[in-house]
Amino acid sequence: MKKTSLTLALTLFTFSICFFACAQEKTPPPMKPEATEFYTPVPPKVTPGANNTAPPSDAIVLFDGTSLNGFVSARDGSSPAEWTIENGELVVTRGKGDIQSKLPFGDAQYHVEWSAPTEIVGEGQGRGNSGFFLMGLYEVQVLDSYESKTYTNGQAGSIYKQHPPLAMALRPAGQWNYYDIIFKAPRFNKDGIVTSPATVTVLMNGVLVQNHVTLKGPTEYIGIPNYKAHPEELPIKLQDHGNPVRFRNIWVRKL
Repeated sequence: MKKTSLTLALTLFTFSICFFACAQEKTPPPMKPEATEFYTPVPPKVTPGANNTAPPSDAIVLFDGTSLNGFVSARDGSSPAEWTIENGELVVTRGKGDIQSKLPFGDAQYHVEWSAPTEIVGEGQGRGNSGFFLMGLYEVQVLDSYESKTYTNGQAGSIYKQHPPLAMALRPAGQWNYYDIIFKAPRFNKDGIVTSPATVTVLMNGVLVQNHVTLKGPTEYIGIPNYKAHPEELPIKLQDHGNPVRFRNIWVRKL
């Protein structure tokens, strides 16, 4: 009787091992391709511009060469912008101060075209200097650094004094350059502490010069950048640095 029970037990034990081993080796049923397909949400349809720099159908055009209606003086945020328009181009007017957009922006795709003056005056930071300030705080440098030496984190395509450009794809003075910028605004908690720093990607004339870099705070001329809480959207700013830099075709797509 004991021998029969032992034999039965061994048989059951062997069967159990075989069962679990076979179960583990069993191939799961094949997944249908439909299991990894989804159909919503449907991306909104956007009609691209007629060329690679023209505004797409959902862009907010800030300057199209006809008027300064999209801008005001940055001195008080309400007075008319006092820069000039020549041949459909926006020209920095020395001494009139920075200008800013009437509308605020945060997370967005930005496009701006600019040209340094052909009359060469000065060197380094004194040559064809302006700036495109995201939210009025974070500067993508505009500068004629084509054949002029300056600090690398202050030349064209840099995030001023934070990130030098990955390449120098600048065109000579008098020719048009363009920036395509993808910006994610910083986020702050209720105590004003930054929970997600700003990030920015920049293409200069189609060449990647800033690859999703993280900003340490507002771009400062002197000192270490530090975040201070601010709204999720603020106006962009164009800088009057005393040089007659020209701008055209400025548009924004909110993200």
